[in-house]
Formats: sequence, C-alpha cells, structure tokens
Amino acid sequence: MLTAAAVAVAIALSALLCWFFVKDQLYRQVRANLSGAPYDFRTIANGQLAGDTLPSCGNTPQQALTKSQAANAVFAATHPNRGGPEHGGPNRWDNQLVTTAGLVCLPLGAAKAIQTDPGDKSILNEPDNTAHYRDGVFVSGKAAVVRVTKVYIVPSQEPAIMLTAQDVTAVQDSLQHLALVLAGVAAVGVVGAGFIGRIVARSALKPVDQLTDAVEHIARTEEVGTTIPVNGSDEIARLSTSFNSMSTALLNSRERQTRLIADAGHELRTPLTSLRTNVDLLIRSDDTGRPLPPATRSKLLGNMKAQMQELTLLIGDLLQLSRPDSPKPGQNLAVVALHEIAGRAVERARLRGPGLAFDVSVHPWYVHGDAAALERAVINLLDNAVKYSPPGGTVDVALTGGRLTVRDHGPGIPQDELPYVFDRFWRSPSSRQLPGSGLGLSIVAQTVRDTGGEVTLGPAADGGPGALATLQLPGQPTPPQ
Repeated sequence: MLTAAAVAVAIALSALLCWFFVKDQLYRQVRANLSGAPYDFRTIANGQLAGDTLPSCGNTPQQALTKSQAANAVFAATHPNRGGPEHGGPNRWDNQLVTTAGLVCLPLGAAKAIQTDPGDKSILNEPDNTAHYRDGVFVSGKAAVVRVTKVYIVPSQEPAIMLTAQDVTAVQDSLQHLALVLAGVAAVGVVGAGFIGRIVARSALKPVDQLTDAVEHIARTEEVGTTIPVNGSDEIARLSTSFNSMSTALLNSRERQTRLIADAGHELRTPLTSLRTNVDLLIRSDDTGRPLPPATRSKLLGNMKAQMQELTLLIGDLLQLSRPDSPKPGQNLAVVALHEIAGRAVERARLRGPGLAFDVSVHPWYVHGDAAALERAVINLLDNAVKYSPPGGTVDVALTGGRLTVRDHGPGIPQDELPYVFDRFWRSPSSRQLPGSGLGLSIVAQTVRDTGGEVTLGPAADGGPGALATLQLPGQPTPPQ
C-alpha cells in the first residue's frame, strides 16, 4: 500500500505538471500568434489608424457589433479596397478599437465583439509598442486571449486602445480532453502500481515470512538449528544468512553443553562411586561393631581425601570452562609479565615433581590478558609435562619473543591422538590410569584464544622422546608506557 501510495502521488504530480506544461505551451503559442497579428485598422503609416476605416461605433461592444454589421453591407460594397482585411476582407483575427471617450469600434466584416475591461485603459500610459495580454471573453460568451496595444487615430492623432483576440475554445477543449486522458492514465497507473506492488512485496517478503515461521517454530518447539533457504545477496538474504548462522551456533552450543554435561557426569561418577563405596564400608564397620584395622582405615581415609581432591580439581576445571569464550572488555584484563608467571609456575611444578630437573630459560615478555587465567594455563602445561616425564627426567622451559615452550622427555603423544589433545574430557587410552580430568589442555586452549594467541602440542622438534607444547602470545619485551 505504501508503494502504491508513493506511485500514485508520483503519477498525480507528473500528470499535473504535464497538464500545466501543455497549457503553458498552448497559451504561449496563442500569445505568439497574437503578437504577429495585423491591425485591421492599420494603414501603411507606422501603425496609425485612418479615420475612414472606422465604421459606426457604439457605447458597448454589443451596440458596436450591431451598427458595424448594418453598415458593412453598403460600405463593403462601395469601398475601393473592400477586398483587403482592413476593409471587410478575409481575416483570422478579431479586432476592435476603444477610444478614450469609451466608444467601441469594429472593423468592416467583423463577426465578433470583445468584452472590454476597465484595466485596458492603463495601456494609454505606457510607451508606444507596448502590449499586454489578458484572458477575455467575446460577447457571444466564448473564451479568448486578448492582446491590448496602444495606437493613434489620424489625422487627429488621438490615442486609442486596440484589442486583438483569438478564440481559445479549442485550446480549452484540448486541455479538458488531456486532463481526462491523464486522469485515466493516472488511475490505471495507480491500480497497476498497487497490484504489481503487492506481487513484488509478497515476493520480496517471502523470506521474511519464512524467517518468521522458523523463529516461531523454534520458540514453540525449542528445536534450534532450523535454517531457511537463502536466495540473492540483498538485505533479506543477509538477514536470512545471519539467522542461519545464529541458529547453527545455538545448535552447536547446545550440543557442546549437552556433551559437557554428559562428560562431566561420566567423570564425576567414578570418584563419587568410589567415595560412596568407602563411606559405606566405614559405616558398615561401625554399625556391625567390627572396626576396620587402623592401617585399612587410614588407607580408606587417604583414598577418600584423594578422591575429594580429584572432585575439587574437576569442579574447578568445570568452573573455568564455564566462562564465556570471549571476556567482556576490561574484565580482569591488564598488562601481565609472562616471564614472571612462567617463573612462578616452574616453582610450583618443582614441588609436584621433586625428582625432576627443570631447565629454565625465560626472557621478559609482556602481554595483555587475565593474569590468573594465564598462570593456570602455564601450570597446566607444566603439570602435563611433570605427569608424563620419567623419574629423574628433565623438563625444558623456554620463553623467547612471546614463544613459550614446555618439553618433557616422556613417551610422547601418538600421531593419531594429536587432533584430540585439546578436546574436553579427552584422555589418551594409555594414560587413563593417571590422575586428571582431561580438562587441563582444554583450559589452556581457551585461555590462549581469549588472549589472542595460539597453542600447539606435538612431538619434540629434534625427533627425540617426549612432547613439545608451544604457546605463542602477542606482546612486547618491555612494559608499555
């Protein structure tokens, strides 16, 4: 409807302007014709009127017309120049003279008289050869365009008013016919615009209807992942593409959430089952009055403590992973000395691997990130190296130009397992008997991504035993000013 209304206004304005343009051109042509009209009263002498050409005059145009028509029969038959337009001959113009006394005079052969206007007298105060144009009307009632000029009557040199008129009835009929044609064309254009606009709107808004149906379907069924077809590259297509991307992202997020819950439940089941078994055993021993031997009881309590620590570690890892992938601007972000973090992490790793040697070479490097998250990520890498290092082995730690490397000399990682090392809860089949939740490297990867860096884990670069973890973070060797 808005399109049809806009087209209707445009068509109406165009038709109106066209009508006024045609009207202006037609009346310009009429005035141009009148400007070249000969004076029926004029002699050869510079537009001065000969008195013998004036027939009987009247006080009104009607009286002058009656007297002129009565005198024409005798005067036109006896005048020596009666064949010319000044004396009753053929003439395409309607002229009349108005004297200063108010008499209206018509030329020989005149068939029409022009209604006078009091404003015509103003031409007498104008310079010679001045002409005015006005809308007028004949005595018969027909419309005309009137040219008003100033002339002189000889031999008295009395000034007079010359009215030269052209019938514009045909022009008015043409304009009326043109108005009807333009109105018809405008009406057809408006109806056509409304019909075509409806078709175009329905076609253009079809993707919006599909998008609405998809959104309503998701809201009703909560089945994320629904997509709609995308055609073209306009704004609607971009909106559809964005919706499809959003729906797919929601589906992936739900799948990750479901998988995380399932994996977390699976990982929690083992320590909880072990804890419940140990607690049941302790309760049963107390209820039956047969206490466990002190060594067995101490072992059970030690296992329970280890299982509680494992649960605590697992819950902490889950809380770490529950953070948004992209922190809010300014949230816990600051300039961090990565070399200091690496030094503290190495000291903690020494406590966890007292029999291991640490070859440390770190150089200053400052990054912009979350200090606590980065320290946890570095500690996880070192814990992983400590866990897989053989007794008495060496862990190499180096930091140069924002590139932190941690290498152990353990069994390494099989080639077919490398694509999964950063997946949540993934653990190598050969290391399932070792403590851990399978979330440490996932936390490392997420922290590095949040800081704008990259992390990789693979075989040692020199082809020797062990694995090499590489962490690359953007920054600079000196603290920013």
